[in-house]
Amino acid sequence: MPTTRRPRFGSLAYHPRKRAKREIARVRSWAKLKEAKLLGFAGYKVGMTHLMITDNSPNSMTKGETIFCPSTIIECPPLKTASIRFYKKTNYGLKAVSDVLAENLDKELSRRIILPKNKKKKIDDIKDFDELTLIVYTQPRLTGIGKKKPELFEIAIGGKKEEKLNYAKDVLGKEVSIGDIFKEGNQVDIHAITKGRGLQGPVKRFGMGLKSHKSEKSRRNPGSLGPWKGQVNIMWKIPHAGQTGYFQRTEFNKWLLKIGNKGEEINPKGGFVRYGVIKNPYVIVKGPIAGPKKRLIRFNFAIRPNRKIPTDAPTIKQIVQ
Repeated sequence: MPTTRRPRFGSLAYHPRKRAKREIARVRSWAKLKEAKLLGFAGYKVGMTHLMITDNSPNSMTKGETIFCPSTIIECPPLKTASIRFYKKTNYGLKAVSDVLAENLDKELSRRIILPKNKKKKIDDIKDFDELTLIVYTQPRLTGIGKKKPELFEIAIGGKKEEKLNYAKDVLGKEVSIGDIFKEGNQVDIHAITKGRGLQGPVKRFGMGLKSHKSEKSRRNPGSLGPWKGQVNIMWKIPHAGQTGYFQRTEFNKWLLKIGNKGEEINPKGGFVRYGVIKNPYVIVKGPIAGPKKRLIRFNFAIRPNRKIPTDAPTIKQIVQ
């Protein structure tokens, strides 16, 4: 008989395949911008739609023609800044040394953290620091998703050290809108937690095919492992049953097609299925993104933008609802 050859099932790039620690995605690296402003934003996934746009890619075969473009809508209520976090460089990386809280924190934030009664620290009292970031929180009460508990996370700031400090002073305790950070045509990196599917077998988890119907013991198992079972236990590289979904994933260089301020221009009659009506500013991103509806989506400036993607947003002729 000929030698049987087959590719392995599933990618080994994502390991371990276990649940994310929390529903708010973690961002480990940021783009380097000279302008002093936040390097990211966040919103709630509404769902997908499709647009009819004029192709403005310079080297495209359909340049200047109207093409079909699947896209995702994200509702982006303004973020509020909770505190400034100061860091000091050490031999083991950056270490947080102090936090300065805003004076007017929303009462909903107490659902997430314990709010201090006395705010003694001031910005001018902190002299020795090397880096600073902003701690911001969302305002889900402004949306219609039926949620009160805000999400709290950290966002880096662009520019030099003095510019970062001046910007942080200006926006501490205030709202920041999506239009202050991004423009149409920007490239963003999406950070999100995928839809959870619980415990699944190797067929659904890794995409392996079923064995013959005449298989003696099982059809949905990997089959004979041969030399892979010579050790005490079966190696982790073999497809096993286990947790599927609710993983953190990052998608690079997603194209920001539109930033809108009026939900009425995009809301379908009766609202979006399993989401409702958009009441705040929103963005439309080309293609699908991770996560179910109502999931928090974090998007930052692209750390390695694609030169083939135009810097200008295309002309949108129709939003098909």
